[in-house]
Amino acid sequence: METGKRYSRKRAAIMECLKSTTIHPTAEWIYEQLKPEIPDLSLGTVYRNLAAFKKDGLIRSVGVVNGQERYDGNIRPHGHFVCSKCGAVIDTAAVPMSEELIESAEGETGCEVQGIVVSYFGLCSNCLKEQEKYR
Repeated sequence: METGKRYSRKRAAIMECLKSTTIHPTAEWIYEQLKPEIPDLSLGTVYRNLAAFKKDGLIRSVGVVNGQERYDGNIRPHGHFVCSKCGAVIDTAAVPMSEELIESAEGETGCEVQGIVVSYFGLCSNCLKEQEKYR
């Protein structure tokens, strides 16, 4: 793990916590997981390290879901499904980069496309099941 900063136990624990889950956690969730084992950890430390990891391309932000930024330790190409009811964020298969789509975006903007982010929004399977109970 290289973020241009020297190694620290807190920094390593934050990264390990993020990489060990697929729930796309918030900074607060990471803080709550680590606080019992690192009593002097602050929420500010978690936010600062997540920002540094993101800046260095070691993690990604999934975006803001239900008012809180969500993070992903998996930086391989893939998409996300975001449940508009419960806020679950679920990985989807890798997203192919269509040459036609890229050429269209580059032609329209005059910019160079270096990646594509795909997010789907709707109801997750749990929320759909819950909704069916009341029909």
